[in-house]
Amino acid sequence: MVKNSLIFIVLIGFAVLLADLFVGFNGNTDLNTLANHYAVSGPEEVGSANLVTAVVVTYRGLDTLGEVTILFLAAAIVSFLLKVEAGASRNRKLRSTSEILDTASKILVPVIFLFGIYVFINGHLSPGGGFQGGAIIASGLVLMLLAQPAKEVGHKLITLVESISGISFVLIGVAGVLFAAGFLDNKLLSLGKFGTIFSAGVIPVIYIFVGLKVGAELSGIITNLQENQNEA
Repeated sequence: MVKNSLIFIVLIGFAVLLADLFVGFNGNTDLNTLANHYAVSGPEEVGSANLVTAVVVTYRGLDTLGEVTILFLAAAIVSFLLKVEAGASRNRKLRSTSEILDTASKILVPVIFLFGIYVFINGHLSPGGGFQGGAIIASGLVLMLLAQPAKEVGHKLITLVESISGISFVLIGVAGVLFAAGFLDNKLLSLGKFGTIFSAGVIPVIYIFVGLKVGAELSGIITNLQENQNEA
C-alpha cells in the first residue's frame, strides 16, 4: 500500500510538471537565424532536395561522425560481451521454422536489402538516408535469421564492410578540409542538377558509406546475439 502511494505521488508530481510546461508553451512562429539560413541558403549551397539530409551530413557532419562512432562502440561492446569461443559446441536443438516463414523470407529478404540500399542512395532526394537504410538492411538480416536460425553469417565480411565504410567516411571528411571549404563539404563533387540522382555533390557518396557502416554494425550486433542464443 505504501509503495503504491509513493508511485501515485511521483506520477502526480510528473503530471504537475508536464502540465506547467504544456500551459506555458508558446510555439515559435518564425525560424531562428541558423534555421533560416538552412532553409533559405541550404538548397543553393548544398544542392540537396532533402534539406534534413544536407544538415545532418554537411553542416553538422561532425555530429554524424560522433553518432556513427557511438554506434560502433555499442556494436564492439556487444561483440565483446557476447563473444562465442572458437570451436564452441552448439548442441542445442533449434526448432524448425514454418514453411510460410521460410518461403516469405526468401522472397522478402532480397527486397528488404534492395529497399535499404535505395533509401540511403536517395537520401539526398527523399526522406531517408544512411541510418535509416542501414537499419532496414539489418531488419532483413533479422528476418533471414528468424527463418533460418542455424544459418551462420560471416563476421569477416561484416567487419570488412564496416571498416572500409568507416575509413572512407573519415577520408571524405578530411578531403573536404584539404580541398573544399570544411569537414565533409559536399562541394568536393559537382552539385549537379538539383533534384536528380546525380546531385548534391558528395552527399550521396557519404550516405552510401554511412548506410553500409550502420547496416554492418547493426548486423554485427544481431549475429552476435544469434550466436549467443544458439550456444549449448
